[in-house]
Amino acid sequence: MKTKVIGLTGQTGAGKSTVSDFAKKSGCAVINADKIAREVMTAGSDCLKRLAEVFGSDILREDGSLDRKRLAQKAFSSAEHTDLLNDVTHPAILDRTKKEIAAYGNANDVILFDAPQLYESGGESLCDSVIAVTAPLEVRLNRIMKRDSLTDEEALQRIRAQHDEEYYTARADYLIDGSRPLDDVEKQLDNILKAVRREEL
Repeated sequence: MKTKVIGLTGQTGAGKSTVSDFAKKSGCAVINADKIAREVMTAGSDCLKRLAEVFGSDILREDGSLDRKRLAQKAFSSAEHTDLLNDVTHPAILDRTKKEIAAYGNANDVILFDAPQLYESGGESLCDSVIAVTAPLEVRLNRIMKRDSLTDEEALQRIRAQHDEEYYTARADYLIDGSRPLDDVEKQLDNILKAVRREEL
């Protein structure tokens, strides 16, 4: 059977990490875009050198590593700066993802690509299908506040910075309601994996 790559995306706080954990439990290989992003921006990397050219060398610490807080202050100060960040990082992330997919492909029939910015980066082009995880605003807000120790307003700012739910659901092949009890979320994923593997539902 050809290895199937499933993209996993959705708004912050919807429950992507939970779905990703269940995918690992079910035997899928999981590629995490946030983890790859950290790896491609290590000291001395081409990606980090390019970011320093774009945003200034003061985003680097004395040891050459990235000062993430300083980069965030600059990169998220305007939509134009955020676009510059994405223009530099997205190609590097996708290139590394392609290599990981190739490495996993021989041993795994399903690979889950967990990518919050799947569509923005063009990452859906690497996927055979896409799952969008959704949850009501109040659920996501409470999860973000608890997870990241944020105030109500800080959590709302993060939510407002993302696309609305329809942006994700309109493009996805499958939907998972991340606000449901955990056993139900796991069942939703299992049904999708059966469909992807062409097993009987």
